[in-house]
Amino acid sequence: MATITTPKKSGVDVGRAFEQAAGQFRGLNMNEPGQWPVLPKAAAFLIVALAVVAVGWFLLLSDATDTLHAERDREPALKQDYRTKLGQAVNLEELRKQKVQVEEYVTQLEKQLPGKAEMDALLSDINQAGLGRGLQFELFRPGQVVVKDYYAELPIAIKVSGRYHDIGAFTADIANLSRIVTLHDLTITAPTGRDAASTAAAAAGLLTMEATARTYRYLDANEVAEQRKAAAEAAKKPGGRS
Repeated sequence: MATITTPKKSGVDVGRAFEQAAGQFRGLNMNEPGQWPVLPKAAAFLIVALAVVAVGWFLLLSDATDTLHAERDREPALKQDYRTKLGQAVNLEELRKQKVQVEEYVTQLEKQLPGKAEMDALLSDINQAGLGRGLQFELFRPGQVVVKDYYAELPIAIKVSGRYHDIGAFTADIANLSRIVTLHDLTITAPTGRDAASTAAAAAGLLTMEATARTYRYLDANEVAEQRKAAAEAAKKPGGRS
């Protein structure tokens, strides 16, 4: 008679394993974690590791993320700056030529500005320009020098009388002086009085021109130093420019 044998079941009993694992978490002494079974120790280590990663993210990586976003925001401006500088590098030789031309032009303009020692000669040239056209000066009064950032301005009150064409030629002579002289607030009037002098002037066709001539000169080294010192002191005062 044959004997039938029943094969033994192989494998892991999941329920029993789960029960054993859960049993390791029961009755844990929180004051002696070193005596805990393996699974509670591993779980505690994993929780601590996750906490350390989370704290590190907020304390370290969050700052790095902000820096990354800031650098990304700068990227378009940096690209535009790169394109601009690349264009300048390509045209560098042409820009150098333009720089030389500008420097020559500035030098030419500076030569048209007299120095402090040459102002008397320039005033004499203006006076001679009027006399040379047969005009009579009724007023020729230099005013107070106004010092600007890089130059000084001298206003001159002028009143001359003469014929119309002579006055026009005088203004042209002023414009053609080697130094820069400009005319402002120019008025031309005819004699209006009833006295003999006015009647004679009107009969002779004489006119009167009043104007303010302004001439300019460059500042010498001492004046430039004083201007810079005054600007620096003004900037230090409360409410001064920063």
